[in-house]
Amino acid sequence: MGAPVLDYLIDDPALRERGAGEELAVAVARAAGGDAAVRVRRPLTALFPLASTRPRPTVREQTKGGTVTGGPLRYVRELPAEGGGASGTAYRATPEAAFRAAAAKAELTEISVAVPVPAELTRDPALLARFVEHRVIVRLCTVENEVLLHGSGDGAITGLLNLDGLRRLDASGRPGAPGRADGGALDALMEACAEVEETGGSCDGLVMHPALYWRLVGAGALPALDSAGLRITRTRMIARDRVLLGDFRAGVTLLDGEESALALRGHGDTATITASMPLGLAVHLPQHFVLLSL
Repeated sequence: MGAPVLDYLIDDPALRERGAGEELAVAVARAAGGDAAVRVRRPLTALFPLASTRPRPTVREQTKGGTVTGGPLRYVRELPAEGGGASGTAYRATPEAAFRAAAAKAELTEISVAVPVPAELTRDPALLARFVEHRVIVRLCTVENEVLLHGSGDGAITGLLNLDGLRRLDASGRPGAPGRADGGALDALMEACAEVEETGGSCDGLVMHPALYWRLVGAGALPALDSAGLRITRTRMIARDRVLLGDFRAGVTLLDGEESALALRGHGDTATITASMPLGLAVHLPQHFVLLSL
């Protein structure tokens, strides 16, 4: 049998005085050489300390959210009519006039990341706490971006890039505007934003690769995007030549469970910190999303 695991709810449930990493460091010290785990009543990916001083929205931050306390969540999904075209100038000629409401169910899955750590780190509470909060949690944020975009292995989350009903636009063959540092990408983005709104939504967010983001910065395009109320998520979890645009607030709801977990298991060169949390996604309007190819 292995060593017992010290597993407890943290002393500071609201994390008002100590961070999640500090709580794990306390648990490790109390375990006196044994494995230790703590349960946190908040999603770990919302606790990255640098997010408040260096804003870089994750996919999570594009959406509205809710907490699931029991089993699967039932919600309403609206499906588009087959062969729907552009919106007309009367309600009956809009795509949403033919949307069909259907009951749907969202399941939670668990996302996690495991990070090996040297023995000397586990013996220094201050170093351990800082490493958890600044390096382990940010890795879990990357995993969360991946799952929300590409889906989970168990199928509980389909992934926004794989939605049934996701619309697609291809601007890859269009020549760039002469003299434009962004190669015409801004024009294509604006057309795609308008396309999002053909189904009655409001384009409120973009997900793109950092390579495109910094091209837009260099072209001076960010003030225009910001003035339109567009929040940009830049992540390596999307291809360099793809942009996901959508009405994130109306189109989906991100679902959290009641508790996240941090654990230190093993000793010496085999010590590993694991961060895990439940996650789900309710997709109300998949047709409110457009995937642009540049």
